[in-house]
Amino acid sequence: MAKRFDGKVVVITGGTDGIGLATARAFAAEGARVYITGRNGARLEDAVTDIGNGVVGVQGDVSNPGDLDRLYARIGEDHGRVDVVYANAGVSESAPIGGIEDDHFDRVFAINVKGTVYTVQKALPLMSIGGSIVLAGSGAGSKGFPSLSVYSATKAAIRSFARTWTADLKGRGIRVNVVSPGMVLTPAMATYLRDNDEAEEWMKGAIPFGRLAEADEVARAVLFLGSDESSFIGGAEMMVDGGFVAV
Repeated sequence: MAKRFDGKVVVITGGTDGIGLATARAFAAEGARVYITGRNGARLEDAVTDIGNGVVGVQGDVSNPGDLDRLYARIGEDHGRVDVVYANAGVSESAPIGGIEDDHFDRVFAINVKGTVYTVQKALPLMSIGGSIVLAGSGAGSKGFPSLSVYSATKAAIRSFARTWTADLKGRGIRVNVVSPGMVLTPAMATYLRDNDEAEEWMKGAIPFGRLAEADEVARAVLFLGSDESSFIGGAEMMVDGGFVAV
């Protein structure tokens, strides 16, 4: 079976667990030369072992531009180019209006918004015509959930980036799109469900498909947008949420 990403160089930030890890596995299985990042060194090493297929882990925090410089310097030395960027690293924290504090606001925007901006901007010197950028959005960018106003605002910003960067990069033939998951059964979600007895029942009732997504289902959407199969798609948001936002 042909592999869509044979020889392609793929960057995935936040690739140590959940959706990022599943996506890294999927790209590597299809022949990509995958680079993943993570803040925790031990978890990064575990992810590299898990994925195999020559994946490279570069420890770093996307909110620190210097860490991104190290990432792209390494890729530049190894390959001299980047074909696909999946700006996946992000954090979700809650705080109701009236209880939002500086640390919460600054941390969530630094990782989700600033981190996304510089993950993409610093990749551009290595990207050529035909490259693909996939941003990690969320159904929360289109819905209102109690206590998630700051997080939701960061994901709405990311949706906007896909539109404006498509306009910015149209002359370079680089596509920019967003994958916006809904409720996904990641390790973090599993922990949340264990601690909140009624949450899973509510989620299954709210999602038209009647279940949470698997991380692999989100990964397949990312691979589609990273591949030539989506060659005429730009500035779009692909919801992977079982119809939650639409219905």
